[in-house]
Amino acid sequence: MLANVIVAVIWLGISAYAVFGGADFGAGIWDLVAGGPERGRRPRSRIERSIGPVWEANHVWLIFVLVYLWTAFPEAFVSIATTLWIPLSLAAVGIIMRGSGFAFRKWAETTESQRFYGAEFAGASVITPFFLGAVVGGVASGRVPLGNAEGDVLTSWVNPTSILGGVMAVAACAYMAAVLLTRDAAADGEIDLAAYFRTRALISGAVAGAVALAGIFVLRVDAPFLFDGLVTPRGVVLMALSGIGGLASLTLVLRGNFDWARPVAALAIVAVLWGWGAGQYPWILEQEATIADSVAPDAVLWALIVAFLLAAALAVPALLWLFRLTQGGALGETGSTRPDSTEALIADLLSRGSSDP
Repeated sequence: MLANVIVAVIWLGISAYAVFGGADFGAGIWDLVAGGPERGRRPRSRIERSIGPVWEANHVWLIFVLVYLWTAFPEAFVSIATTLWIPLSLAAVGIIMRGSGFAFRKWAETTESQRFYGAEFAGASVITPFFLGAVVGGVASGRVPLGNAEGDVLTSWVNPTSILGGVMAVAACAYMAAVLLTRDAAADGEIDLAAYFRTRALISGAVAGAVALAGIFVLRVDAPFLFDGLVTPRGVVLMALSGIGGLASLTLVLRGNFDWARPVAALAIVAVLWGWGAGQYPWILEQEATIADSVAPDAVLWALIVAFLLAAALAVPALLWLFRLTQGGALGETGSTRPDSTEALIADLLSRGSSDP
């Protein structure tokens, strides 16, 4: 029972990182493809204003997941870390490069320096979610055996399921970010930018849906154990919920209901993650170690539960307050105000279509 509680807590952390951290990575993806200095100036400014106050805060979820996995399932953690050390290391390098690029670009004194740090930030925003998705694919496809460095350091993440996981992670991040940026631009009265990001939200959402559908066939061939778990009643329900959430969020974006599109898009992504968990349950490492057999002693689990409750009481309100300040414009640049008539702005946006700024 305690082991399942800890697994649920870990999955909550994974879900939070996928939604909040994923939107930050996705913003970097749109920064990468925004165009040259003049063409991309306003989209990049919008990206910086949207993610600037909170972008580093979201790594708390990744740290939380790693600490809890390491403490509650030490042998499984060692197996994952030593078999998949290459993509994990590349993801860590990407996080560092992304942070330094984003910070230094703002204070760079020359155009060449700004371009360099901008490329560092944007490029790392693509490779980091890709390698994290590849790690998920390696674990989900059963390519991580139990033991210290027992798995193949290349084929464990260079395989169809890992590539699927990486591409899916990048597409999902791009979609979450595009929905966020569309909403923020509309809220600040930047209708041309809202139209710009709205088009990208629709395109990236359609791509993410297509990748998810193709993934069904990939998993059936490359990860049959996980596929069999996904076609159980609990797996089917969660996958159906993800599909419905994805279609609903695209519909909301199309109709200009951006405030509701964000949580519905998040629901679609979270449902996929919990579907993976349901499909793999009760294994922590597929056909290698079950949750019950590889969990730490009860005393450790109780300590983790108490720590989680204390952290939730302290950190979650602070993060919610930070998000509220950010979304309300209190931490934004001067001169950016929310319009009085959101309905009129949305009507104007829909009439303009998808023209670039």
